[in-house]
Parts: sequence; C-alpha cells; structure tokens
Amino acid sequence: MEALINQFSYGLFFWQLIILLVVIFLLGKFAWKPIVNALDEREQGIANALEAAEKAKLEMARLTNENEQLLKEARAERDVILKEAKELKEKIVAEAKTQAQAEGARMIAQAKAEIDEQKNKALAEVKSQVSSLSLDIARKVLTKEFEDQGKQEALVADLLNDVKLN
Repeated sequence: MEALINQFSYGLFFWQLIILLVVIFLLGKFAWKPIVNALDEREQGIANALEAAEKAKLEMARLTNENEQLLKEARAERDVILKEAKELKEKIVAEAKTQAQAEGARMIAQAKAEIDEQKNKALAEVKSQVSSLSLDIARKVLTKEFEDQGKQEALVADLLNDVKLN
C-alpha cells in the first residue's frame, strides 16, 4: 500500500476523476434515466397488477356472493314450484276422485232406476200372465160349472143373497 502512495500522481488522479465524472454524467444522462424509468415502470406495473389482483379478488368475492344468492333464490323458486306442483297434483287427484264418486253415484242411480224399471216390467208381465191364467182357469171352471142349469140358478141365488140392497 505504501508503494501505491509513493507512486501517486496528481495528474493521473485528476484525469481519472474527470473520466469518472464524465462516465457518471454519461451514465446518468443515458443509462440511469432509462434504468430508473424501467424500474419505475416495473414498480408501477407491479402496483397495477397487485391492484388489479385485489380488484379481481373483490370482484370474485362479489360474484361468489351473487352466485350464492342466485342459488338460494333458485332453490327457493324450485321449492315453490315443487310445492305448487304437489298442490296441483293433490287438487287434480281430489277432483278426479270427486268426479269418479259422482260418476259412480250416477251410474248406481241409473242402474237402480233400470233395475226398478225392469222389475216393474217383470211384475207387470207376471201380473198380466197371472190374470190371463186366472181368467183362463176361471173360464174353464165356470164353463164346467155352468154346464148344468140347476147349478147356474143356485149360484145366482147365492150371489143375490150375499148382495145387500140399501
């Protein structure tokens, strides 16, 4: 180190100092500004990216909340629709049951009316046949009874005795 101090030259030092100042000036003029600008731009870009990431995070949280809200609304709407469908089904089933009961009662009434009608027709027919048979039998009995004139006069006398005059 002592050898360096002994060999020290003020002229060389002066020129080295001037060259260093010129290099610093040139670097400051042409290199430092673009480097500092590039660093500032990069810093600004990183800050913008962080800000955009924060905004995206907030937007994502908002969208998640909206999606959850929409999902809740959709579930509620689905529940309402299912409830309405169930009520409609029960109403349709009740109406169908009522209609079936009414139709069954109408058919039973119609069948009873038809049975009564058939019964009345059958009774009328039986009465007709019975009266026809009774008349035939009476005619045959009377024809046989009235062959004799004495029996006819005795029957008329009995009938006259039974009838009372007012």
